[in-house]
Amino acid sequence: MEIAGFIASIFIGIALGLIGGGGSILTLPVLVYLFKVDAVVATGYSLFIVGLTSAVGSITYFKKNLVNVKTALVFGIPSIIAVFATRAFIVPAIPKEVFSLGDFMVTKSILMMLLFAILMIAASYSMIKQDKPKMNSEDGVQKFNFPLIILEGGIVGILTGLVGAGGGFLIIPALVVLSKLPMKEAVGTSLVIIAAKSLIGFFGDAGDTVVDWIFLAKISAFAIGGIFIGAALSKRIDGAKLKPAFGWFILVMGIYIMVKETVFK
Repeated sequence: MEIAGFIASIFIGIALGLIGGGGSILTLPVLVYLFKVDAVVATGYSLFIVGLTSAVGSITYFKKNLVNVKTALVFGIPSIIAVFATRAFIVPAIPKEVFSLGDFMVTKSILMMLLFAILMIAASYSMIKQDKPKMNSEDGVQKFNFPLIILEGGIVGILTGLVGAGGGFLIIPALVVLSKLPMKEAVGTSLVIIAAKSLIGFFGDAGDTVVDWIFLAKISAFAIGGIFIGAALSKRIDGAKLKPAFGWFILVMGIYIMVKETVFK
């Protein structure tokens, strides 16, 4: 199972490098089902892996001048605050036994996985649908819709803090629609935002869990290796064409997690 886990870790990076997002949504299932890490601990580990992988992935975009620092700050600050607050206050406040339905007890770990499954299903929809946000071709002064950006940043931050996913499928459309960024610049800016909020959320975690740094380093190394593979493949394969297929895979995975955590628990 560990070998399968390391192979899957490579695909986390490949997906990120090939289609510009989606890879981080594989991290939690890989940690929980292949490496047998507790779901609550795995959400924290996922923050580190997603953050470090996104940081490395953003370097190429920085070199190509495809990162809008001002937008990253405007969108990233409320998102970072939300991640930090979620990890510091909301996650520790969730009881180990949340509620029961007859003989079925919904524990904290099961709740985390069910929330994550819902997020996967929502992400799959954005990947499967073919219509893309329109690229901004205007050369005018960039205008920010601050209320919506703060709201979106806060929502993405809470989701990231709860389940450890980067939320690129939410951030990229928001940057295109609300901040009027071209698509490639939105992807690069999104990676910077994901890296910052995920790593700050991880290191600001108030939990008392002992971190297995060697394990995290191994997973991160495989995922980062996958980014370079994905980047190389993207020169030959159109990631946009693979995105719907990956979306269907994410949808099946989301349904599988919901069934496994409820019916076969």
